[in-house]
Formats: sequence, structure tokens, C-alpha cells
Amino acid sequence: MSDKNTMISAQTSQSSQPLTGSDVVVLSLIHHGVDTVFAYPGGAVIPLHQAYSRYEDKIRVVLPRHEQGGGFAAQGYARSTGKVGVCSATSGPGAANLLTAIADAKMDSIPLVAITGQVGTNVIGTDAFQEMPSTEVFRSITKHHILIMNPNDIVRALKEAFYVANSGRKGPVLVDVPKNVLIAQVGNVFKSESYECMFEEPDFECALNLPGYGVTELPTPKDEAIAQWAEAIRTAKKPAIYLGGGAIAAEATEEVKKLVEKTQIPVASTLTGLGAFPAEHPLSLGLLGMHGSCAANKVIHECDLLMVLGARFSDRVTGNAKKFAPNAKIVHVDIDVSEIRKVVDPTIAVTGDLREALMKLNAIVSAPEEGIGPWLMQVAEWKQTLGLAYRKDSPNILPQQALEKLYEMTKDQNPIVATGVGQHQMWTAQFFKINEPKHWLSSCGAGTMGFGLPAGMGAKIANPDKMVIVVEGDGSLLMNIQEMACCHCEKIPVKVLLLNNQYLGMVYQWEDRFCKKNHAQTFLGHIDNPEKYLQKADYCPTNRYPNFVDIAKGFGWDARFVMDPAELEDALAEMIAADGPFLLDVAIPYSEQVIPMIPAGGTFGDIIRK
Repeated sequence: MSDKNTMISAQTSQSSQPLTGSDVVVLSLIHHGVDTVFAYPGGAVIPLHQAYSRYEDKIRVVLPRHEQGGGFAAQGYARSTGKVGVCSATSGPGAANLLTAIADAKMDSIPLVAITGQVGTNVIGTDAFQEMPSTEVFRSITKHHILIMNPNDIVRALKEAFYVANSGRKGPVLVDVPKNVLIAQVGNVFKSESYECMFEEPDFECALNLPGYGVTELPTPKDEAIAQWAEAIRTAKKPAIYLGGGAIAAEATEEVKKLVEKTQIPVASTLTGLGAFPAEHPLSLGLLGMHGSCAANKVIHECDLLMVLGARFSDRVTGNAKKFAPNAKIVHVDIDVSEIRKVVDPTIAVTGDLREALMKLNAIVSAPEEGIGPWLMQVAEWKQTLGLAYRKDSPNILPQQALEKLYEMTKDQNPIVATGVGQHQMWTAQFFKINEPKHWLSSCGAGTMGFGLPAGMGAKIANPDKMVIVVEGDGSLLMNIQEMACCHCEKIPVKVLLLNNQYLGMVYQWEDRFCKKNHAQTFLGHIDNPEKYLQKADYCPTNRYPNFVDIAKGFGWDARFVMDPAELEDALAEMIAADGPFLLDVAIPYSEQVIPMIPAGGTFGDIIRK
């Protein structure tokens, strides 16, 4: 028996109960370095939760108030640490409630292991109480999915789950465990309808069995492609970098900085890529795409060499992909070969780990031969004239103003920022500067409302010494507001800045721009409210619903409402100084829109600037 197996056996001997399948699940998690699980109990996983309680000195189990909240909290843990996030739920509805969080993790390539209970093996397929064919339901939104029918497969299945989740292009893995597998006892015969077996002492050093996945070998960047890339940089006159979340997943951010320092090439970031290159760096262009700055989009539109690093040509970046970066040779670097030529056909394709590719490139690359001084002067001019700006003449608090002030007041503390989805998400991406990787947590590919609060909760648990700020909108916060209870009861002191316009703001904006101002079901107040759809410029509704301050206080939070701009700084200071969880409800005008904007399917020439 290996040293690790000896250690595990010593841990189990402390318990007077025999080792069960549930114990093996928990010990496997411990073996893989898991210190926190976000888990909601139910009939099929009662044995698993009993096992959690037996190892509470080695693994923290956090009780979310909804399985979706637990899934997003596990994502917040993963996104802010780079480690695999873990959540668990019972069979049927419990598993189904994890679905959105798992689909979200798949879209943004976040390493996640979700453990779900299942009905006993002998009744699978009979429509037993709370039965759901989870592996079938989750098949298309997971990187891998496993149904464990034999308790002797628990250790291997979980080892494979962690390997698949955190290797190559990262993503979520589902592990579905029937109840009789969870209660099986080591040393006893396990009986199912189709077979019997002896449940043996677990071997935590067992081999993986992943035929076709490439357990021993992941794609390696080819030297020939790297050399072509270096030559393209040497001859470029107007180069640019389009940086994605893959740079963070690959731990490649330092290599990105080295490349920029050697070549002086400007960098635009995707939504998932924020923080992969410091926002305050002189060569940072900030956010690219639909709601990116005019300067960032202009640079990409005019460049003659575009290096796409760890990004996938999302439609929210490219708009009309056939007209994206029309003057550029394109270098596409991605670990997932299926992304190459899926949307755009690059001039040079580099498949493999981005960090490894950049290390190879940085060893041979030189700055563009003819110098790019004129290009950099042009880029600097565009940043000055086409940079992000907002009006300063409002009698109300503007969201951009609130976010700029919050950044100014907290930048020395370098907070982790999580957001929900909607206008507030885009304003935060535009006006709150993210200077380090893993400090920006947002649902980008799936665009899932309700992400912010539970993701911030998971990040705070993973990073107890860092400030965690959640920026939410009123519609998005309501999606998972129950996690306020988790934050209070589990002592998770997140700070929520609520930008509250009483509407589903992003949908309202699209209705304004593309539906002839016909507003439908985007007002979040009472249907008889006389202020509904007033379409009054620069106006904050006075009949406000719900009362978020009272709700927060009901959950045990401190909270404050602010509408007067003169009170904003004091209110932000109170939120920042709070020891426990705090909600600051900030009234903003519902007419305020996220600008600039490139309409869906449009090009840089279609950009809306006011």
C-alpha cells in the first residue's frame, strides 16, 4: 500500500463505522486536494452527507440555499484559484438544478466536478422516486460524465473526473452515484440486479482508463508554427493582440507580458480575458467586442497582424465574422483543436498549451523589424479620442460614476470582482479596472443571470484574506438572492454593489434600440405602478420594488440605500469598511445605456456611440 493509501486508511480508522462507498467518495476528494464542497442534501445523497460529517476536520461542506447557487459558488472557487471547484446534489430535481451552472462552466471552460446522487442500480429505468437519467441529460453540456454502477469504480472514476476537468481545455465533469453504491461497505459483497462483486479496499493510486482522451499526451505547439508566428511579428507594421480567458486558464499571463514588453504590441481583451493583462498598462486597450471601447475595436479593425491568444472568436467579439479584422493576417493559438477554423480561418494556427507556445515564441521573437512607432502613436491617439466616456450632467448617480469611484477607493486592496449578467456586468467590465488574473468572475459565454452573488460567495471562501465585491443588477440578484442566507449563516462577508434601475436593463436597452421602444415584461415592479414604462430620460423610479435593504436585513446583512450623488462616496466607504456581508442599493436611471455598442452581427462600421 502506498504512503497516501496508508494515510487514508489511518484517517478512516478514526471512525467507528465501517468504510462505505460514501466514505470512499469523500476520501477521494481529500486525496485530490479538495478543501471545500458546496453541497445540498437530499434522499439519494444522505449517505454522502453523513460521510462529509465524518471528515469535517479535513473538508469544509458549505450549504447553499439552492443547488444552482452551489454550482456557481463552486465556479467562483475555481475561477478565483485555478483549482477544480466541487459541488454535489441529490438525484432528480437536485441534479437538474445544477444544470445551468454546469452549462455555464462548459461555455467558459471552468474546471468543475459535480457529484450527483442517483436511485439504486436495481431501479434505474423504472421511474423511481426522484429518478432522472442524469448522464443523458448532462451529456452535451459536460466535458465528461460518469455513472458509477460498481463501488470498486469510485476511486478511478473520481480520479478521471479531476484529470479531465483540469487538463487540456478545462471544463465540467458529472459523476452520478447510485444510492446503493454510496451505502455499500468495503469488505462486503455488493449486489446489483446484473452482478455481484466484493467491494475491495480502495487503491487511491489506481490507473486511469480514458481511451482516446490522450492521458499521457496533450497537443504540443509545433516549432514550425512558432517560427512562422515570430516571422509574422517581425514583418508586421500594425500588430495587435486579442487576448482571451485561455491565457488565465493556462497560467500564461506572465508570458503575455514578456511578449508585449519585447514587441510593444497593444492588447485588447475579451470578457473572460479581463485581468490576463493589466488594465492600467499603457498598451492595454481594455474590453473588445460588442460593448468594448471604440479604441479597442478600431485597433482590431485596422491592424495588419492579429494574434488571437486563448480565445475562440465569440460572436460577441467578432460580430460579422466574415468582416472581422479585414486587413489582418491572423495567428490563432488554442489548446482545443476543434476551435481552429471553426469560425475564422487563420493564416497561422498553433495548437497546444498557450503558456508553452508563448515560452517558445518569447525565446526567438524580436520586435517588428521596421518599428511600429507610427502605429503606436495612432493607437495612443485612438485611446485618447475614442476611449470610454460618459456624460457628467446627470442629477442622479450614474453606474459608470459609481464603478469608477469604487475602483478608486478599493484599488489598493486589489479586490476580486464578481458580477451578475446584464448592463451592470458590461459597465463593470468597462469602468472597473482588473489588473490581475483570477480577479474577474463573470458568466460570459452563457450569460447567466444570478451568477454574481454565489460566485462571489465561492471566491470569498477560497480567498478569505481578499476583499470580494459583487456587482449586481436588481433582476440578476433576484435570481439567486437566497444565497444571502448562506453568506450570513456561513459567515461569508461579501460586499454587494446593487446597481438598481428597476428594469431588466439590457433587454430594455435592446427594446429601445431595435424594437421601436416597445417595452414588454422588462419592468420589475408592480403591474399597476404608474411609473411603468414612462420612458422619461434620466429618471429613477420613486415607487421602488422590492425593498432590497429590508430583504438584506432580514437575511442578517447590513445594508443601505442611496440615491443622492452627494451621498455616494460615504455609502461606498460604509460598504467597504463593513466586517460582515453588506448590500449597497444604488438607484440609477433606467434610461442609462451601455455604450458603445456594436449590434449583433454587425461590424465596426455599425458601432453605436451615443
